Amino acid sequence: MRCSLHNYGMSLYDSVLRPLAFLFDPEQVHEAAMWMLSRGMIKAPVFEDPILEQTVFGVKFANPLGLAAGFDKNGKALNHWHQLGFGFVETGTITYHAQPGNPKPRMFRLPADKGLINRLGFNNEGARAIATRLAEAKSQIPLGVNLGKSKITELPNAPQDYQDSFRLIHKVGDYFVVNVSSPNTPGLRTLQEKKPLLEILSALREVNSEKPMFVKVAPDLELSALDDVVDVAHEAKLTGLIATNTTIGRDGLSHDPNQAGGLSGLPVQKKANEVLSHLYKACDKDLVLIGVGGIMSGADAYEKIRLGAHLCQLYTGWIYGGPTMIPAACQELASLMRRDGIKSLQELRGSAY
Repeated sequence: MRCSLHNYGMSLYDSVLRPLAFLFDPEQVHEAAMWMLSRGMIKAPVFEDPILEQTVFGVKFANPLGLAAGFDKNGKALNHWHQLGFGFVETGTITYHAQPGNPKPRMFRLPADKGLINRLGFNNEGARAIATRLAEAKSQIPLGVNLGKSKITELPNAPQDYQDSFRLIHKVGDYFVVNVSSPNTPGLRTLQEKKPLLEILSALREVNSEKPMFVKVAPDLELSALDDVVDVAHEAKLTGLIATNTTIGRDGLSHDPNQAGGLSGLPVQKKANEVLSHLYKACDKDLVLIGVGGIMSGADAYEKIRLGAHLCQLYTGWIYGGPTMIPAACQELASLMRRDGIKSLQELRGSAY
């Protein structure tokens, strides 16, 4: 199901803009795009429909499709993401210490598979500089803030590192995310274990116990480890979980590019959906789930919500889909709901079971 809006935008993007952009280094293209986005130079016809509206954890969302963390790392385009049709945006990942990230090149496209591998390594300007920018921003859609561990901080000191960032930035987001699942910071994924994760969350609660708090999980965790994360979510009274980050696996690729880093896009969709489904079955029903991984269309978002997601996020799908992708996906999602006689996102959520 493709709308005229999608066909109009995609014909130009597919035939001219994306092939041209893909001739250049992915990170260079990303930086050029961010320069234009931060100046409001890229826009799309926004699609609005009451069937896509909902209020989750006290925050109103015009539609369930958000920009995942990793694209607008430093919060430079927060005033403009609504012009692309997004229902919300998540900035970061932000670390307490500014850091350059891993050596370049560190982003690799997989066009045949509609995938992307990155090993950026939490490159960002640091919590202090970004906190100032966020305080001055006027985002017209809900804002999430994704926090990670500084690379120079030893793992035993991670709770203090997260706390230091949160102390600087806790007043400016609608929700916050503890990122302990990126594969590109050495040792970070060990912080998904129950004891260190509880210590991090406790440190954040000391600063502000009112802000909605999420943990972002890896798609590579065993089911028993996912159950431990669910236990932490319940014990720490988290708002919710984000499923999932990028994968270190290479399943579903037409060829192995032999590049280290996290794989995103269409190849991670199956694994991310399996994790989302497991979490939905294991969690208390008031825990909010944000589904990420392999959303390339409104139909993919429809499936995430059927599997239990309250909200969805994408990054790689937007790179492949272009500026009109979000309004087109929203229109497709609304059409699918009406086709199936579903009157609200709440009714759609979990209907796969």
